[in-house]
Amino acid sequence: MFKKILIANRGEIAVRLIRACKDMGIKSVSIYSDADQYAQHVRLADEAYNVGPPPASQSYLDIDEIIQIAKNSKAEAVHPGYGFLAENHNFARKIEEAGLVFIGPPHEAIEMMGDKMAARKAMVKSGVPVVPGTEKPIDDEIEAIDIANKIGFPVLIKAAAGGGGKGMRIVKSNGEMKSSLRGARSEAKSAFGDDRIYIEKYLESPRHIEIQIIADKHGNYVYLGERECSIQRRHQKVIEEAPSPAVDSTMREQMGQAAIACAKACKYFNAGTIEFLVDADLRYYFLEMNTRLQVEHPITELVTGLDLAVEQIKIAAGEKLSFKQDDIHIKGHAMECRIYAEDPIDFLPATGFIHRYREPAGPGVRVDSGVYEGMEISMYYDPLIAKLVTYGKNRLDAISKMKRALDEYIITGVITNITFHRKILEHPAFLKGELSTHFIDEYYSEPDGFSEDESLAMAVATVINDYMDKNKASSFKMGNGYKTRRGSTWKMKGRLQALRSR
Repeated sequence: MFKKILIANRGEIAVRLIRACKDMGIKSVSIYSDADQYAQHVRLADEAYNVGPPPASQSYLDIDEIIQIAKNSKAEAVHPGYGFLAENHNFARKIEEAGLVFIGPPHEAIEMMGDKMAARKAMVKSGVPVVPGTEKPIDDEIEAIDIANKIGFPVLIKAAAGGGGKGMRIVKSNGEMKSSLRGARSEAKSAFGDDRIYIEKYLESPRHIEIQIIADKHGNYVYLGERECSIQRRHQKVIEEAPSPAVDSTMREQMGQAAIACAKACKYFNAGTIEFLVDADLRYYFLEMNTRLQVEHPITELVTGLDLAVEQIKIAAGEKLSFKQDDIHIKGHAMECRIYAEDPIDFLPATGFIHRYREPAGPGVRVDSGVYEGMEISMYYDPLIAKLVTYGKNRLDAISKMKRALDEYIITGVITNITFHRKILEHPAFLKGELSTHFIDEYYSEPDGFSEDESLAMAVATVINDYMDKNKASSFKMGNGYKTRRGSTWKMKGRLQALRSR
């Protein structure tokens, strides 16, 4: 087993991995940018090294510097977490070339599944259902229109080399094709350095359901059930749960076997997730494979009793899986709410200092976070504050515990989406399990999502909290001087003034 592991990430996932290392008696090494020198993952690690300036491109994405730190610290392996370099096949390859172990899949699998068109071809060959679409890049508007008419509108233009909603456009008619192609190519080039795009059929109101798989280096594959990830805004997940209210044992086995076929097609090992779109008739179609640990992995841990981070490390060290498919039984129900520092009106990030911070607790509540009272939510990184997870004997029990936990959560100084989560959990369609990826757009699109009174109440609460805490939080020692950033508070003050003037 490894004696020391470098964690090439930050925030809550770095904290999560540090704790896994401590549980296994392994020393942990953190990296941090200038903006993160007082971060939680720096405090908790056995060792921490500065990796560069605040911009991610100069720090958390600096492959050569990260590898050099790993060597200097005498780490034996590198865990990428999620985001940043987690699905960068060049990073995985260079880690291996440096004589270190990459805690994840082989770089060949990352490269293959990172190319959406290559992945589609592999799935077709393996007999895994895929959404109707193209298997080669689209070159011009005339070709795109011809393909779209054959498939049938609406269609989806997607970037071949990326995900997360980047380079994605919904096209409903021939007249929208030219501008959509141009916009998708430009965004794909900017986000991934690759402007290749392809077209697939756009499924109306599908569910987003994913299967967690895990495999060792000895050819053993196991699927760990599904996660329902349909509650999304701007193609980004907000609430996840396991198991899905739409999946029965027969469908779970079918999707699980399809997911394993997908993993075998690219000779995969370690933890991975195969994502599917599921239509109204519960027909499932391969969407993509995430060749890493998912943000929402805790809900699978709770319903299976496994520690996925620990399993990842064991597999990377060459150990065989200690369980077989017949050993996996889904028990109870788990739910995760992603707590973001963002305005619930328009979902824009809300940077600033956390003035007061108190996490919920009690039976069935887990919080994976990387923040503390007085910490700054930086403009440089994703504004995820924490993953709030609850576990109950059934779905309604998990929802009930989540409502309690959301009510207990106290965060001031930055705007959060806690109120928004509570509204979703109370919606009749959500309670019935009637979910789709358009749930938020359908039920909470502005101005219907929050009434004017609710917007005013949130604005007033933010202003009052800021006023009450201003003596305590007017300045924080950060680096070489004192600085404050209260853009989110002033934004809400502006909204309050605007509402008053109506």
